[in-house]
Amino acid sequence: MSYSFYFIWLVLSRITGNPIGAGRVMVVAWFVVDRYTLGLLPDPFRFIAKRRREWALAHNMRMNPHDRRSRLELAQLLVARKKYKRAVELLRPNLDHGDDDLETLFVMGSACMGAGFADQGERLLAHVIEHDADFRVGEVFLVLGRGRLQQRNFEGAKAALQTYVKHRAGTVEGRVLLARALDGLGDDASAAMMKDQAWAEFTNAPRFQRRLERLWAWRAQPLRPALYLVIVAIVAFTVVKTVMPTLAEWSHRATGSGSGYVDPSLQDPDE
Repeated sequence: MSYSFYFIWLVLSRITGNPIGAGRVMVVAWFVVDRYTLGLLPDPFRFIAKRRREWALAHNMRMNPHDRRSRLELAQLLVARKKYKRAVELLRPNLDHGDDDLETLFVMGSACMGAGFADQGERLLAHVIEHDADFRVGEVFLVLGRGRLQQRNFEGAKAALQTYVKHRAGTVEGRVLLARALDGLGDDASAAMMKDQAWAEFTNAPRFQRRLERLWAWRAQPLRPALYLVIVAIVAFTVVKTVMPTLAEWSHRATGSGSGYVDPSLQDPDE
């Protein structure tokens, strides 16, 4: 793949006469193609928007340390970025001041589970389930399942993730994690069946949902993306061997004509 990209860059450099510009064109083209096909690259605009929001919230907290709403929102963003310990430290004052709404307890429980404070996280999330078992369409059970998998509590993870799958019948991530729990329990047949179900849900999902869960689907069936990469590599190799030499010759003629360049093999040896 790198071989083909090098030749494409070389041809673009000859055509444009600007190697840096050719590199920029390839990066932009690669990003655009990825946005409309595989979706592997992160969205830089969304990332920048979230980071700017984090900076704004941090600034608000410096100006007003008692702004618990900003503290909660910033903790949510940190949990999304897996900065669990920072989120725990940030959100602890809210609980110390008596904030016991379900959103605060859920975010704090998620942060505790991710940071390794499993006992505290279990208690907080159990309180959320007690008051609203369908909170965020069952997402609390997904968080419990993840945390229990980290603790190698496969039986507990299985119970939580089975409940999550019931709440969200089309989830791919939930089925992949449930397959891991079943693997941990030694139930290989059920784990394989769950992975097949995860792939089936992925293929039947709408396009926007497939973009969100593509990586989880590939974890369920890792041979499929490997096959796609092999096909792409074969196509790229074919292009390099057939089309690229012709383009390189054309670009050489276009840049060489009228430039005063003379092939040494065509010169008179007496000159």
